[in-house]
Amino acid sequence: GQVVESGGGLVQPGASLTLSCTTSGFAFDDYAMGWFRRAPEKEREGVACIKWDSSDTYYANSVKGRFTIARDNAKSTLTLQMNRLKPEDTAMYYCGAATSCNDFYQLVKGGRLNYEGQGTQVSVSS
Repeated sequence: GQVVESGGGLVQPGASLTLSCTTSGFAFDDYAMGWFRRAPEKEREGVACIKWDSSDTYYANSVKGRFTIARDNAKSTLTLQMNRLKPEDTAMYYCGAATSCNDFYQLVKGGRLNYEGQGTQVSVSS
């Protein structure tokens, strides 16, 4: 399977960005999908996860109320709408698949997701 992230960039604090994740080669709607990030010299952090049928979403406290995750099973794509960006959101952002959102967050901490991409850089700076 293939996972490709896009949409990153350099923005000012308070701005918005939308990240996209395009997938192929695996049964997208069999998996929970999520976004995680890694800032320099920091551990990976699970940012958001969405169940296979979009029935529930989960967010890290640091992004709750600012970020929105969504998926389109017909197109096998995942998005992350990021509003009111802060400098501490600066990181490489990755898209990944897991059998459940619980597994997603566990594997982000210590393991490898079923599928994950190469990432897209988000930099927030004035």
